[in-house]
Amino acid sequence: MRTVPKTWTKAAGAVAASAALVVPLTATPAGAATAAAQLNGAWAPFDRCPVDAPAMLATDGDVDVPLCVTSTSPNGTIKLGNTTATTGSTNLQFGVVQHPAEGTYTVVPPAAGSLVSGKTTIPGGLLGLMCPSNVPVVSAVCGQITDATLNKVTATVESAGTPTEFSLVAGISSGPIVKLPVRIRLENPLLGSNCYLGSTSTPVVLRPGNLSAPGFSAARFNGDGSANPDEGSLIQIALSGAAQGDSAFSVPKASGCGLAGALSWAIDLKVGLPAAAGTNNLVLNDTKTYTAGLTAPGLAVPHAGKQLADSWHSAVK
Repeated sequence: MRTVPKTWTKAAGAVAASAALVVPLTATPAGAATAAAQLNGAWAPFDRCPVDAPAMLATDGDVDVPLCVTSTSPNGTIKLGNTTATTGSTNLQFGVVQHPAEGTYTVVPPAAGSLVSGKTTIPGGLLGLMCPSNVPVVSAVCGQITDATLNKVTATVESAGTPTEFSLVAGISSGPIVKLPVRIRLENPLLGSNCYLGSTSTPVVLRPGNLSAPGFSAARFNGDGSANPDEGSLIQIALSGAAQGDSAFSVPKASGCGLAGALSWAIDLKVGLPAAAGTNNLVLNDTKTYTAGLTAPGLAVPHAGKQLADSWHSAVK
């Protein structure tokens, strides 16, 4: 637990690389290290960091500095319109290219998407979302819901594009940490496989931030993930204990629900969609955010990105 690299402190006083989280998956930006890997020691939280992405490998350690960021939460709540549900575990990961001279950052998502999360069960299921109704097409569906399987509706938040506007400063203080475009997939046998709130063209845009001050720690480690408090070539910054959330996002109408989208409007009516900013809310409890990078990136010029990637791969179990 020693000194934080100067290039990191330039933008945020250490690095609390917080990438707040939200629930999860899909998106196809650039990147490699596609599948989650099992990593040793201090590298363990960064199992999807896109260290092999061209933008990460091209960093020199001077003009551009490579970092890995991950943020997890075990549970939380999400309110969409007039419906509130409990969330499961969430994990957000991406690479960051820091531009020290400009004080800016470019997010590099994993190829399979930045966000991964568990499914959320919607209270009341399809009966709660649409029934009762005096509209024939909806009444017919309500009449088919005869068991728990047909009634159960799950929601999964999926990436709907590349995260942007990442802020290291916000990670250790307040304010939006990252701008995260997502879409919410509703799953049920009667809704079909393409029922969504939001889309890649018109996503739900989350800007999560800390709801309380996180705890802070830093530790140096070797390339293979083993601890080396005094001379480790890499450093991990850890933030923990804070909840993160956002209440300023809007939610569009549903689309693609039921045969030819025939049930989308019924969901809109019951849930209260579209829902304007201020009527929705996301809270992720007990978030843990980690950032990893070279302790002295200037010593790795011009191969900082390659050195970070080599270290990551040397830690794979």
